[in-house]
Amino acid sequence: MTILVVGDVMTDIIVRPHGPLVRGSDRAANIRSAPGGSGANQAAWLGHLGADVGLVARVGAADAAALEQSFRAQGVAPHLAPDPEYPTGVLVTLLDPDGERSFLTDRAANMRLNTDDLPATLLDGVEILHISGYSLFSEGSRAAVLAFAAIARRKEIPVTLDAASAGFLREVGPANFLAWTTGIETLFTNADEAQTLTGQTDPRAQLAALSAHFRVVILKRGADGAMALAHGEQPVSQPSPHVAAIDTTGAGDAFLAGFLATRLNGGSLQDCLAAAVALGARATTQLGGRP
Repeated sequence: MTILVVGDVMTDIIVRPHGPLVRGSDRAANIRSAPGGSGANQAAWLGHLGADVGLVARVGAADAAALEQSFRAQGVAPHLAPDPEYPTGVLVTLLDPDGERSFLTDRAANMRLNTDDLPATLLDGVEILHISGYSLFSEGSRAAVLAFAAIARRKEIPVTLDAASAGFLREVGPANFLAWTTGIETLFTNADEAQTLTGQTDPRAQLAALSAHFRVVILKRGADGAMALAHGEQPVSQPSPHVAAIDTTGAGDAFLAGFLATRLNGGSLQDCLAAAVALGARATTQLGGRP
């Protein structure tokens, strides 16, 4: 594998109500089920782009074989630990008319990812280790994943991380998150997550504050495009193309895949940002979080 992703595998239940929710009564809605999970989506988009990618995750034992087959079909080498007690995680996504999302999350088996699931041999030949921030929000998986990241750094493998969730960042505490992730090279964050981590609302101030902790900071700004700052360089920015967004689920995951795939091919920071914005925008024009 050239790139290894560590993160969640989920089943997404996507709900688009036909109007405001009616407390205590019914509201018609379009409801569909789709494969999801931030780490799984990121790996799937990387596979879609032709990257040599693997995924490490923990899933319900009853789903393991079918999920492995599905990931292989998407160009992803799966390393899925079957959990005998907990089911595969489930995420309920509530869609607003403009495509914005709210989530109800049951991470289930994902929370039990452990050191046995992350042998150092998985890093053989890996050029980038990417960690989904969701794996840092429960104590057990956090310890295992951070230990694995430390092994990668000793092997001089760059480690990238996405901040994952402003809500969960507030729960664990921004200072704790920044302390846990010391030494990680690259952070991907959206505007809400960056504000939570820094207390700043100006994007340049957010980049400057986060660059004290990470060598490269990538700031996703939705319809306003994206910005990036690397140590010793000037900030770069990329506008977003105008698209008719119907579902922003997975847009950040597609963005990340576009960035990392271009980086693997030797692209500049500006090249990586342009590819990321283009793929992230494209992802918003479809339902669900995968290609």
